[in-house]
Amino acid sequence: MLGLSHTLDRGYFLRKQRMQLKAINTSYLEWTGDTLALGLFEGETDITGDLVKLDEQCAGSLRELIAEEEFEGKSGSSAVTRVGGNRSIRKLILVGLGKAEDLNLNAIRNGAAAIARLAKKGKSKGLAIALPAEEDLAATTQAIAEGLLLALHVDNRFKSDPEDKGAKLETVDLLGCGGQDAAIAKGEAIASGVILARELVAAPANAVTPIALAETAQQLASDYGLTLEILEKADCEKLGMGAYLGVAMASDLPPKFIHLTYKPPGTPRRKLAIVGKGLTFDSGGLNLKVSGSGIETMKVDMGGAGATLGAAKAIAQLKPDVEVHFISAATENMISGHAMHPGDILTASNGKTIEVNNTDAEGRLTLADALVFAEKLEVDAIVDLATLTGACVVALGNSIAGLWSPDETLAAQLKTAAESAGEKVWQMPLEEPYFEGMKSPIADMKNTGPRAGGSITAALFLKQFIEKTAWAHFDIAGTVWASKTDGVNNEGATGFPVRTLVNWVLH
Repeated sequence: MLGLSHTLDRGYFLRKQRMQLKAINTSYLEWTGDTLALGLFEGETDITGDLVKLDEQCAGSLRELIAEEEFEGKSGSSAVTRVGGNRSIRKLILVGLGKAEDLNLNAIRNGAAAIARLAKKGKSKGLAIALPAEEDLAATTQAIAEGLLLALHVDNRFKSDPEDKGAKLETVDLLGCGGQDAAIAKGEAIASGVILARELVAAPANAVTPIALAETAQQLASDYGLTLEILEKADCEKLGMGAYLGVAMASDLPPKFIHLTYKPPGTPRRKLAIVGKGLTFDSGGLNLKVSGSGIETMKVDMGGAGATLGAAKAIAQLKPDVEVHFISAATENMISGHAMHPGDILTASNGKTIEVNNTDAEGRLTLADALVFAEKLEVDAIVDLATLTGACVVALGNSIAGLWSPDETLAAQLKTAAESAGEKVWQMPLEEPYFEGMKSPIADMKNTGPRAGGSITAALFLKQFIEKTAWAHFDIAGTVWASKTDGVNNEGATGFPVRTLVNWVLH
């Protein structure tokens, strides 16, 4: 089995890249160096004002690039050219930002990501970025830093030669952002959390096991002064976690119930809990997933736990005045003579009984006991995140997570946090009558309902394990993995929704 060093250390971007981000007030007309990147709005690509002077400095290369590439500044567009002769810069990069009235932080974040990839492809060592500021210069600077770092993340840990052989950017100057060093540091902290989540989710199930997740939590606790409690199987038995342990029975690997806590100095402004589904591999149990059903991708079923630990890493560095509990009931869902059967009845730690009519709906069973545990901490709000249902992917696709909450204030907070983070969520209905389809004649409930509305009934199932605390549920089944490069996401694990969680905690 591959050790923790493969999970957390090797290929860890912020250590190996050693790229220096600098916030400076120099204008693009004064900057000299390797590569200059500009963001231009759609319909504003005429060579006027300072662009005339820049074009003169570049011997007409700017005007020529816009004309030859028919560059119009549309969102997602780009153009690159070398600058001939003995000039103050070697290369020009243009990225389109779309219409000026539509500018937001995510457009800036994605623009920075596009610039980063183009600069790397062009083997640039030094880069300057001039992007228009949104209303908040600090937020703009942070978004640029996030876009750069996330786009340049390379995960080669499991190759025989894990080093990234591509040219490495050594310095990036953020023009017009002088005095925003704290914003860069914040962007770096958040990016490090996203990257940890990505690397945990991307790692194979023989590397990221329940044991490895617990070890990762231990390393975070050690590095950042967090408090860690690991409940072993016997501890969970004492707490009556029959739903969680029912899932864990078939695995040869022991379950690890992870409870990591960040506490600020002084009295916290509020207390929160983030609960992540931690199925390090999901075979489907005796309702076995078959070839062609995506079983080979089921290493990502701990995407909620990965994002939970990624958020812990970022929050521990940012040190808000908020107490945060990071929880995951980690295990595998396997097949053996010890496996729970379809038709078994499990008793959760709040005493509710569950008829298991589908062993492949196991994540909600682990979350049931995790939510009961979280509520006993007497926090102000609980958010769970889980790669829970294919039904959510059918409803919302691979770019949008589903959000359920009976608390509209909490839901509004999370939607605002997601919008600022550039992570798409859509609030879905908690249609209470749908729970009728989950009622069991021999237990309090079944673990699955009818096929129709499957993501809604899954949320309603989780709701049975919350009594009074404000609670929200994210179904992130489609969003933890990208099939192609898009925005700040490279192909593979995305780290969704670490940025949203951090924004929620900070505000």
